[in-house]
This record gives sequence, structure tokens and C-alpha cells, in this order.
Amino acid sequence: MNISDLGESGLIARLKTILPTASPDLLIGIGDDCAAIKLDDNRLLLATCDIQVEGEHFHRYYFTPYQIGRRALAVNLSDIAAMGGKPTFVFISLGLPPDLPTEDFDDLQRGIADIANEFGVIVAGGNLSRSPAGLIVDIFLLGETTSDRLLTRSGARPGDRVFVTGHLGASIAGLRLLQAIHANPDKSELAPRSSQLVTAHTQPTPRIAAGQAIAASGWATAMIDISDGLAADLGHLCEQSGVGAEIRQTSLPIPPELPEVAAAWGVSPLDLALYGGEDYELLFILKPDTSDAVIAAINESAGVTITEIGRILPKEDGCRLLSDSVARIPLPPRGWDHFSSPPYEVGGGVRGELKEDSRNP
Repeated sequence: MNISDLGESGLIARLKTILPTASPDLLIGIGDDCAAIKLDDNRLLLATCDIQVEGEHFHRYYFTPYQIGRRALAVNLSDIAAMGGKPTFVFISLGLPPDLPTEDFDDLQRGIADIANEFGVIVAGGNLSRSPAGLIVDIFLLGETTSDRLLTRSGARPGDRVFVTGHLGASIAGLRLLQAIHANPDKSELAPRSSQLVTAHTQPTPRIAAGQAIAASGWATAMIDISDGLAADLGHLCEQSGVGAEIRQTSLPIPPELPEVAAAWGVSPLDLALYGGEDYELLFILKPDTSDAVIAAINESAGVTITEIGRILPKEDGCRLLSDSVARIPLPPRGWDHFSSPPYEVGGGVRGELKEDSRNP
């Protein structure tokens, strides 16, 4: 057996049996978007880390150094958003190829600086190292919230309502478009009509304001950010909450540009929305009796449209998709896995590559 046999979830379960992970002050540890550490009776410290590895998460053929830096911090900010928190301080470790131009190094820092300034984050330290195998950007981000506003993956209950922010499938479509143009320049005519899809992949927007509005409403029971794909991250939330879920296909917020781009390489927009990953939108759960006025207030404060897409079911019902033909289809938690999905290659395998057995959920 090797680590690709276990996959990411299996490895996480394995390390829990080896590492010291329990403390009375550690309220939320391994298994959620952030750790939550008790500071006093009301204040909580949030902490998250995420590594971006060239050839696995990005390739410099598709990204500018500025975009790499911005994106590296954005994916960490998304974790803070998923807990309803406010980001505060960041530590940045860089593995740098020795032949990296200094101009690229500066642009990488400008990307980090711009999104840090946008969300009020202060760079407090980090580390530099030589990297013989490509560029590595490792981010450790701190944030804060209060005990009455903390949202986790484990609070959903049967009858609750399922919502998402923004659109689904845009990021993977943007990547596939970049790869299609690289492999066949004749497809470049799609690019002007699909720039929002490419931007969704290269410069994702963390939903900090939305996360805070959802947490402040007092009506949310659980939340997770969509990094591995809707199906996979819904599965994570349902597993942690001990519930099932039903998602309505006709309610999924698919970008208007997505069908044309999907058709250009013969995949279904539904597949991209369910399994693509890296949308960095929020999947959140509201109580059954949440009023229209509360939902409208969240929508207004979030800075992005929110959409109701389903409901929480008892655990024994599992996760399923209510298709456009009103058939109920099992929805397995497939999506991106660091150790079993294909690597991020120029013109080759892609993060979130759809397998033959996952095309029909």
C-alpha cells in the first residue's frame, strides 16, 4: 500500500492516530476548514494553512507570478470565510527555484500584497528556501471570530436548507479553456466570451463578507468552502454532521458561459458544477424556518448572489441528486483528491479530471 491507495481522507484519518491532536483549548481541530482555538470565554483564534505546489496546483504557463501570489492567499482566506471569521495575520513560506527572475519574485509579492490589503491582512513573517523542483508557496493564515458566530461542518440537521454563493463549475471550466487553447489555438475564439471563467480559476474571490454575513445571521447551522467540488464538499459536510442531502439539478447556479465552453470539449456542464472543484464558493446550511427577510439580508451583505439548491435529509437517505427529469440519483462524494487525481499539467491531466464512472452521478 502507498499513499495514493489511501487518498487524502485516508491519510488524514491515519495521522490522527499518530499525532497529538487533543487539548481543552482546541475547540475545532483536524477535519474542518480551520482550527479554532479558545482565547477567552468569547474570542476564538482561527488558523489554517495551505500549500500551492507548481505542477500540482498551478503551472506558470497559465498563471502570471502576480496571480500565483494572489491565489495562494485567496484559497486560505476562503477557509477563514467558511468559518464565518475575520482574517488577521499571515505567514508566508516560499520555495524558490534558483533561476526564478527577480521581477517574477516581486510580482508574486505584489499579488499577495494586493489581496492582503483588500481584506485587511498583515504579513507577520515567513521563510525562504531554495526549491530544486519548482515554485512552492506555503501560507499559514490566522483569523478570529467569536464563539457565538463560529460555523463548522458538523451542525447540519435534517430539514435544513442548502445554499451556495456565486456560481459552480467556473474554475474548472476556465482551466479546461486554457488547456484547450494551448492544445488547439483554433479554440481561442472562445476566450473573449469566457474571460470570467478564466478569472474564476486564476484569481478566485474569497467570500469573506458572505461568510461573516451568514455567521452573523444566527440562522446558519453549518458551512464549508467548495474547494474539492460541490459533490465532494457536500459529502464532507454530511459526514461531519451525520446527515444526508438532496440537491436539485435545476437549481444549481451554472455560469451562463459554461454550456458553450463545456460543449467545446464534449463534457456536461453538470459534471463541471458537481465535480470540478476550486470554485472557492461557500456551501452553507440554514434552518428550515429561516425567513425570506433573513435570506435577503444575507444576500445584500454578502456581496455575491446566494442560491438555495437543496435540503438536508436523514443520514440513511444518503446524498442524492434530484435530476431535471425528477429522478433521484445517488450523488457520491467524488471530486479532487491530492493523491489520486491527475496532476496539473500543461495541456494534460487537470485538477478535478472527470472519470468515466463519474460522468453520471
